[in-house]
Amino acid sequence: MGLFGFGKKKEQPQEQAPVRPQSTPVMAPVEEPAPEPKEEKGGVFSRLWRGLTKTRNNVAGKVDELVESTEVIDEDFYENLVDILIMSDMGVRTSDKVISELKRRVEAERITDARRAREILKTILKEIMNQPRTPLKWPMVMLIVGVNGVGKTTTIGKLAMRFKAARHSVVLAAADTFRAAAADQLEIWADRAGVPLVRHAEGADPAAVVFDGIKKAQAQEADLLIVDTAGRLHNKKNLMDELEKIYRVITKEYAGAEVRTYLVIDATTGQNGLQQAKTFAEVTKVSGIVLTKLDGTAKGGIAVAIQDELGLPVSYIGVGEGIEDLQAFDAESFVDAIF
Repeated sequence: MGLFGFGKKKEQPQEQAPVRPQSTPVMAPVEEPAPEPKEEKGGVFSRLWRGLTKTRNNVAGKVDELVESTEVIDEDFYENLVDILIMSDMGVRTSDKVISELKRRVEAERITDARRAREILKTILKEIMNQPRTPLKWPMVMLIVGVNGVGKTTTIGKLAMRFKAARHSVVLAAADTFRAAAADQLEIWADRAGVPLVRHAEGADPAAVVFDGIKKAQAQEADLLIVDTAGRLHNKKNLMDELEKIYRVITKEYAGAEVRTYLVIDATTGQNGLQQAKTFAEVTKVSGIVLTKLDGTAKGGIAVAIQDELGLPVSYIGVGEGIEDLQAFDAESFVDAIF
């Protein structure tokens, strides 16, 4: 891909960005931003690279064509570039913001080479996506929220397996008692991960499930309790009331636990996913985003829009079906895999 492509990035790896392996894998836990076993860095990046193929072809492919055909950096160049970003589901607001900053830096540095402008574009995207993360604390309760069909249950199962692999004890609670077979699906993942599951009958009070989940986690001195919640958006008040009741139970019964709420969004829904994030942010304090199914879309720019417009960090991304394809998000690696 030339001077600013994937090959060049490999020569000067940044400290936290996955690169091609130069040594044997290290299996010690990573404590921030995701306490999970370190994997072979090249393997992590190669999975990310493959998972973002559609987005890379859609974004970097078109940007490269524009750069190669550009003799003078002018308004046409910027207009074409902003169109490419908008088509990647970065949204009009975020795309305009990125291009405005790019134009400012290009003019300030008196840059005339479109290839250099491409490099600055990458830097700007990394800066937008490099949201600060709060260190994880134990014990912890993770509330997993999101509309039905975005991959909540699968995400919970993969998180359970990853944390257990990092030698953390995990308990699952099936508090989505309104959706048929939700607890059955979660039980399958609990069996795969080899972790206990707390469940009640369909239609039971979700807060009661959380209460029993807390007691189970306390009895086993577990590090992490992961709670599946109902994904209802048609009635914000019901959703808010339900989550508030769950929060009250946690505050009363598990006062020493750190509480995080992770919103799962299906990347293939694009701007609809952004609207979901806005709605959930209105009714609860969202700690971070889990962006699933990025391998199934050419519009991975939604990850930039979410972080820019909502100020919420993307904590995990799903780039495939495998357990290892749910990765802790890293802005450097994400942008490098696209460009």
